[in-house]
Amino acid sequence: MAGTLEDRAAIQDVITAYAHAIDRRRWGMMEHLFHDDAQFQFGDVIGDWRGFVEQARAIIDPCLITQHQLGQVMFGFAEGPDGAAICHTETYMTAMHTIPAAYPIPDVFPDKGKIYSAVIAGRYVDRFEKRAVGWRIAQRTGLYDWREFRELEGVDMSGLPEGSCGYHDERDPSTPAAARYLG
Repeated sequence: MAGTLEDRAAIQDVITAYAHAIDRRRWGMMEHLFHDDAQFQFGDVIGDWRGFVEQARAIIDPCLITQHQLGQVMFGFAEGPDGAAICHTETYMTAMHTIPAAYPIPDVFPDKGKIYSAVIAGRYVDRFEKRAVGWRIAQRTGLYDWREFRELEGVDMSGLPEGSCGYHDERDPSTPAAARYLG
């Protein structure tokens, strides 16, 4: 089965919306990205997508800043045993996390007693399924390819003018672009 350009665009949009949801802390968007019965595994974060969101919030919300950058995506369209449209994807990503001193989950990011950056590079290996609600993630497996910790300087952005930094709420200028996933 060959996917159409529209199929690829719809899947790419979900992948992109996922990175946006994580970085902008728009956790409610996840219900529009995963099928109800979707499963998730990335390191120690395992379970259904709702459990993933709970675990991800505990990991991400204490971070000062995160930014997930997406790279190339490979698409492998197929037909499921019941005739349903399926697409297997591999998406390269690099995720930057600014970790505060006294970070609360040292098994994930160690407490170094100061602000530092944790950079994770890896891949999202997904199985998308097209159902009545459209293309959504049915299974996500996150893979680590490498990780490093970096010392930081100039992390404090409090001196920058209002509106020049991103926000984790509706003030963020990207809100109109994400609106269809927010409601």
